[in-house]
Amino acid sequence: MEHPLNIYNTLSRKKEPFIPLHAPHVGMYVCGPTVYGDAHLGHARPAITFDILFCYLTHLGYKVRYVRNITDVGHLEHDADAGEDKIAKKARLEQVEPMEVVQYYLNRYHKAMDAMHVLPPSIEPHASGHIIEQIELVKNILDNGYAYESEGSVYFDVEKYNKDHRYGILSGRHIEDMLNTTRALDGQDEKRNPVDFALWKCAQPEHIMRWPSPWSDGFPGWHCECTAMGKKYLGKHFDIHGGGMDLIFPHHECEIAQAVASQGDDMVKYWMHNNMITVNGQKMGKSLGNFITLEEFFTGSHPMLEQAYSPMTIRFFILQAHYRSTVDFSNEALQASEKGLSRLLEAYGNLKKLNASDTSSVHVKGIREKCYEALNDDLNSPVVISHLFDATRSINSVKDGKETISREDLEELQQVFDLFLFDLLGIQDAATAAGGNSYEAFGKAIDLLLAIRQQAKANKDWATSDQIRNELTTLGFEIKDTKEGAEWKLNK
Repeated sequence: MEHPLNIYNTLSRKKEPFIPLHAPHVGMYVCGPTVYGDAHLGHARPAITFDILFCYLTHLGYKVRYVRNITDVGHLEHDADAGEDKIAKKARLEQVEPMEVVQYYLNRYHKAMDAMHVLPPSIEPHASGHIIEQIELVKNILDNGYAYESEGSVYFDVEKYNKDHRYGILSGRHIEDMLNTTRALDGQDEKRNPVDFALWKCAQPEHIMRWPSPWSDGFPGWHCECTAMGKKYLGKHFDIHGGGMDLIFPHHECEIAQAVASQGDDMVKYWMHNNMITVNGQKMGKSLGNFITLEEFFTGSHPMLEQAYSPMTIRFFILQAHYRSTVDFSNEALQASEKGLSRLLEAYGNLKKLNASDTSSVHVKGIREKCYEALNDDLNSPVVISHLFDATRSINSVKDGKETISREDLEELQQVFDLFLFDLLGIQDAATAAGGNSYEAFGKAIDLLLAIRQQAKANKDWATSDQIRNELTTLGFEIKDTKEGAEWKLNK
């Protein structure tokens, strides 16, 4: 490639050329969902962001091992040291096993990801399946003097670590500020310092999810799982660790500290973080009443939604903003995305119907290179989409008879759409989403129906003609009669 891939490294706070540690192999770890509830829009953004990266690295010729974990141990988010286990709480209320809760919501998460055409990772390890590895991690940190045992629990000694290394290197925070602002939580007197975080927690009698360890029957701290599983599947040093920006502190900061404390240096070369999705400028959350699950988006069943939005509309909506930019939800924004995606898919359908000329008056050359430049510039998907819209205007000009296009340029445009819209951005047209690579057969079936309708009109069989049109309209097709016959498109 003339222009190498550059990605923004949160650790260095700048764009850096991507140079794998062990080319052509690339190790990529992304923090996956905590499965105690339905997937929501916030889950969709990292899944789609790192799906694009996975696809693009693979396209560039790298052999990518993509690991995306499942948090199913049930410890709390952010303050994993106190409070009630969320998965255990739901299991107790519903009188089921904790793993039934996990499996139910994991199945629904996978279904939502499949609908949005998010490819499965190479490995999807569960935290609960790697307790031994997490115990070994804690032992290593203890042996190196950066942790201490207290009443059956084990805590990371942040202050001691900070004397030898820098705690806060990823987030830019300073331990002095944290010491002055961190409040002590009830039941945490066993910690030497309020900024210390749990590596292993002694389980209370009512805690369902527990495992034996050298210190107590308990469960690992929230931050241990990614460090332990990343090391197991990607080695002591790997290329990319990703997740949402809300994980920078404390989760990823603690991961760095754990890795350095256990092996002497950080495991990760590039840290990547996608930004948040907001609603009217506020972070989406259940307590604010603006929490919308993906299932509610797909069905339109939430009071804040004016209509249902297809999985591809959600994917396109997310890709229209750069992954490091905030995306603010509104019905108007989603409706605009729906219309924009429809324009691109309609243009792709028209490509197959255009008649080639001996010469081109449209400007096609250079679009492929511009799309590559955009992706190489820190996965700038909105710029790729803007170039595809430029191509769409050219296609429509040729369709309307205002411009001409050669066979060579026609094939180039189709290849550009196939590569960037479908293969790399992961968009599916309605026919492909419904039944695999069936676009051509799907289109021919609709064309056949319209040909039968055209023949019915010629025979003045208005009942058959109207029935075909009405049935197709009910199914979501828009039929437009022209001098040459009829054109169609699928709106949803």
